[in-house]
Amino acid sequence: MEYKKITVFAGHYGSGKTNLAVNYALNLKSRGFDTALCDLDIVNPYFRSKDSERLLAERGIRVISSKFANTNLDVPAINPESYSIFAGDKKTYYVIDLGGDDRGAYALGRFSGFFAGLKSYEMIFVINMYRPETAAPEAAMSIMREIEAACRVKFTAIANNSNIGKATTRAHIANSVEYAERVAELSKLSIKMTCFMQGIDGRDFPNPYPIKIYTKEIWDI
Repeated sequence: MEYKKITVFAGHYGSGKTNLAVNYALNLKSRGFDTALCDLDIVNPYFRSKDSERLLAERGIRVISSKFANTNLDVPAINPESYSIFAGDKKTYYVIDLGGDDRGAYALGRFSGFFAGLKSYEMIFVINMYRPETAAPEAAMSIMREIEAACRVKFTAIANNSNIGKATTRAHIANSVEYAERVAELSKLSIKMTCFMQGIDGRDFPNPYPIKIYTKEIWDI
């Protein structure tokens, strides 16, 4: 797998993009890359990479997030440190967890001008067939276009993260392969990864990508 200096994960609410962003940052660090995770999810208070800050810090991963994250203040603020991502740092690999749908994507819009001159970045559309609003490939495409319009940055690849949480089986993922391939066909993008959790044999999935569950379920809060 090729790793870019900046990787953005975005998708519909409940797609699992935050957990995937945390997994990806940990993977980068395990391969010897200096890694930072930027939490730009300023919309959803329940699933956010800030929740994994202690784990990430223990692994030597810097977390950039709003100072109001995980407080009782509902303030959609962006940490000024986020601008450091585009300051020409040639050493650090950045993972950006973007808020869900078009509302969350506006946070990235203020950085859209920086992306025009970047040569090493990718923006990955995280899809989950088992979310009602994106159960059909055409519905997923609608969400994709809304996000692109809001943040003014184009997606470059797809991550099939179809799951139903801890109850996910190999059959759930296998049944989503055709769905993901249809989204790829409609978007003219490649499937960069097919995610599967520990205990599932996913070696024969398209571009298999094993993950762990790090973010909290809403009922665990």
